Amino acid sequence: MNEIKNESEQKENKACCSDFLHPHKKLIVTVVLISFLLSSFCGAVFGFMAAGIGQGKIFSKITGQKNGEQGQNTTNGSSRTTSVPDEGSAVIKAVDKASPSVVSIIISKDVARMQNFFSDPFFDPFGSGNNNQNNQGGTEKQEIGGGSGFIVSGDGLIATNKHVVSDQSASYTVMTNDGKKYDAKVLAIDPVNDVAILKIDAANLPVLELGDSANLKIGQTVIAIGNSLGEFRNTVSKGIISGLKRNVMAGSGLGDSENLSEVIQTDAAINPGNSGGPLLDINGKVIGVNVAMAQGAQNVGFALPIDIIKKDIDSVKTQGKIVQPYIGVRYMPVTANLAKQNNLPYEYGALVLRGQKITDFAVVPGSPADKAGIVENDIILEINEIKIDENHQFIDQIAKFSVGDTVTLKIWHKGEEKTAQVKLEERK
Repeated sequence: MNEIKNESEQKENKACCSDFLHPHKKLIVTVVLISFLLSSFCGAVFGFMAAGIGQGKIFSKITGQKNGEQGQNTTNGSSRTTSVPDEGSAVIKAVDKASPSVVSIIISKDVARMQNFFSDPFFDPFGSGNNNQNNQGGTEKQEIGGGSGFIVSGDGLIATNKHVVSDQSASYTVMTNDGKKYDAKVLAIDPVNDVAILKIDAANLPVLELGDSANLKIGQTVIAIGNSLGEFRNTVSKGIISGLKRNVMAGSGLGDSENLSEVIQTDAAINPGNSGGPLLDINGKVIGVNVAMAQGAQNVGFALPIDIIKKDIDSVKTQGKIVQPYIGVRYMPVTANLAKQNNLPYEYGALVLRGQKITDFAVVPGSPADKAGIVENDIILEINEIKIDENHQFIDQIAKFSVGDTVTLKIWHKGEEKTAQVKLEERK
């Protein structure tokens, strides 16, 4: 029934169609229209699918973040990573590993008892107590300074700098990372290097692992930990190795000074109180002992290479003291200026000279140098083929050896060069 139409309706339809298009043309238009609709529909479907795929990438990043992947997000279509860098994670791990073995050293001394006679919060807003004072009479023990150190044996051996514990009239307290305090005894002092070993009465202490300073590279990451300013214990700073084998003259500001040879330079912040603390590599191993900073400069600090300290630690563990080898000469480093003024044939080496006192012999009687025939005015040019100069100083080269070692010296002796075999003995 639906297919049958009356005559009048057919006429109307014909009229309508004739008013629009010819039947053949109508077929063509219908095909084109259907194609257009299909393409539009497909375009919409594929466009939606494409959008869905793009959103899937974004969602996967957010989902990944929720599932523990750190730091993927997008801004204006670009991906930005906010995860903790591998180096940052390594530094955190190294600090966690080393911190329990780093200690603060508190220096106390009997000083005159003082009494405040003027206190005004306006002039002392932070309560530092630095007000005008007068002598109340008598003495009392007060903290006068601080330094750092690190545990090198589970039974209480602690390495630090010699200058941290050089005051024989002071007493020393070690505070471990967990806040416990121990009376400390200065067990051994290195007569050549700025190194001292303390002993506290404790057991099962966490020991800091010693690394290797022979193969350090400029630019590698280092971490310093110490009692910064004698107040902020276990302060951590990070930097790089800025230089190697530096020779610097260091002083405490009290008129004393010493030459530090072949030290590590770093831009990690080294402040007063950091002395004696460890300089670590990225794995948390000790590669140096923080010893000095450059005044009037920013981020210029120095550390003794750990290979120097290892010998002292081993010596104390096995012999209960620091044993240093010696040759037994008093000398002056030869420089270009000294050579010119004294008409010397070399601008390097160690010139054997007596001291100002009559007892200051150029060569110690009975010493290894005396047995080898070295006399005053000789110039020691080389030790085991290492030239003695500003970068390889005599005393530092000798300190690299052990008691009982035999070394070969090249010497300018009475106008000619000669070699001598010298067996090193213990410094008394």
